[in-house]
Amino acid sequence: MGNNKELILVHTSMKPVDLSYTVNVMLTPQFYTLKKEVLPLNYAYQAKRIAPSLFEGLVEEGRDYEYLVWKEEESWVFLAYDLEMIAAFLERKGFTLENVSKIFFAQQSVDLFDKPLLLGENEALVSLDDMIVLVPRGALGEDEGHSLVFDNRFTPKKGVMLQDAYASVLSLRQASTLAAIFTLFAIMFFVEGSRYSNNAQVGEAQMQELFEAYPSLQSKYTRDSIVTKYKTIDSAERKKREIVKMVSGMIFKGVTLTSFDMDEKKYKVQFSCKDAEVSKRVQALAKKNNLSTTAIAGSNDLKIEGAL
Repeated sequence: MGNNKELILVHTSMKPVDLSYTVNVMLTPQFYTLKKEVLPLNYAYQAKRIAPSLFEGLVEEGRDYEYLVWKEEESWVFLAYDLEMIAAFLERKGFTLENVSKIFFAQQSVDLFDKPLLLGENEALVSLDDMIVLVPRGALGEDEGHSLVFDNRFTPKKGVMLQDAYASVLSLRQASTLAAIFTLFAIMFFVEGSRYSNNAQVGEAQMQELFEAYPSLQSKYTRDSIVTKYKTIDSAERKKREIVKMVSGMIFKGVTLTSFDMDEKKYKVQFSCKDAEVSKRVQALAKKNNLSTTAIAGSNDLKIEGAL
């Protein structure tokens, strides 16, 4: 049904438009780059996959090109276009992107160009060797007075849905980037899962060897007692490491660690601070880490102590 809408020919010298309804547009070769190749391909998706390599050196670098491919007799037609550039031009000419249903390209209707199609006062579209090209009107000679009438019969079957491209939350490029990122995460997930699975198998084998060497460990009560014992030890060691980490985070310019004592039950730390401002900053850091500080009388030094 989208192909039944009014078809407007878009070229660089066209006059601005003022439309309040949905239309289709057909672009002249000013908005795309075309190439024909005879290739041993059977399907369009195969042709589209190699399309970027065919346009190396033919299109401007740094732009985000998309590709349309189709077959004409024995040749594959490759068409490269920049949708962002096209959309920007349409907006400059008065088009509202929401009112542009489909975009077509003049090359798609090459069979209908049996005569020149005049564009303004200076240019014309003609078919040369089954390719639509732009020529000066002066080069037409006697054919200049016989122009085609452009209307909806030039509408091809296949077009680019501009509404879909610009109504979506993500652009095609952004969607492709996110898809690549999620694919990478999926690969990482499976690799990590495989690694942990292998580690688990190795760990199970080691446990079996340990049970065989020490049968008493097979008792659930014995195993639970050992696990509880080492869990308590691990928790205490983790607490010690956290204290050391927090203390080191409070040492900066103007702060000197003058003493640090730690045993199995408690810890005591003393800082020498350059001035009151530095001392205040150390107190703020300690408070942030839920540590209590005590000021040493007659100086800016601080003492921090607590239980493990």
